[in-house]
Parts: sequence; C-alpha cells; structure tokens
Amino acid sequence: MNILLIQREGTDLHHTLFSSETSRMALRFYHPKKKSCGVYISCAALSSALALVAELRWYIRRYVREPLFEWEPGIYFTHQLAQDVYYERTVVLGPGWKYRKLYGFKNGKLISSVPMAPGSTVEEYHQEYAGIDHTLEIWCTEDDVEEGELVGGPDDLT
Repeated sequence: MNILLIQREGTDLHHTLFSSETSRMALRFYHPKKKSCGVYISCAALSSALALVAELRWYIRRYVREPLFEWEPGIYFTHQLAQDVYYERTVVLGPGWKYRKLYGFKNGKLISSVPMAPGSTVEEYHQEYAGIDHTLEIWCTEDDVEEGELVGGPDDLT
C-alpha cells in the first residue's frame, strides 16, 4: 500500500515535511519520495497507511490538497473510501469499481478532476486531456465523485 500526498499549489511538501522535527520523526521509517505533484510514501498495509495519514493530520490539513492511497499501480482511492474499506468494512474493492474520477496533472499541478462514467476506461478520456502530462484514476465514494470539477483555468490546459 502506498500513499500519494498531493501538495497544495505553491507548496514544496517534501521540504515542508522534512523541515519539521515532528513530521520527520513520523516519517523516519518510511523514506518518502519527492514527486512533482507531492510526496509518495510506501507503507506495508492499508492500516499503516491510514495510521500515518492520521499522524500527519496537521500537515495534511495545511499543506496537502488530498491524500490518495494506491490500490494497484495507476489506481488510487480517496481517504474516505479507505476509511470505509478499513474501519467501516462497508465496501469491498474490486475490478470495475463504479465511482471513479480522473485527475489530470500538468507540470506537477492538479489541473482537472473529471467524474468517470461507470464501465468506462481511462483511455476513453485521453482526447479530453490535451496538454495533460499525467492522469490518475481515482476510486472514490458516491459523494466524492459528484465533486469533480475543473481545478485550474482553461488556460492551464493549453
């Protein structure tokens, strides 16, 4: 299980986390990797990933746009869905998850969040993403998928 902490615009999250003794101590066994969009942290299991996010809560509220949990390479899920899976045991993840969003990044910045139709594939959306460097498929709760919107302005896409 891996965590991707998407940093807020104008923040160097890796530097911020390592400039504080408290977060440095929380991360000392995880060896976070700096990514253009934030910080990538490898964890042993969903339980340890959720515990680490809880421990870093103060930093996440201030410097992180969204913590994402990697289900498998290229597929992430939201914090709310992770809690539903682990704590509530109300959700069982599997192929063909119904509620999904597609995040588009350009130069490490989150540019767009588009709800995906049930049964659609990431490839079907690539023509809409001219100028996007990277996309991530995000599995989420029904409430989360309704929040998809353009994050940046239209000039950010060209």
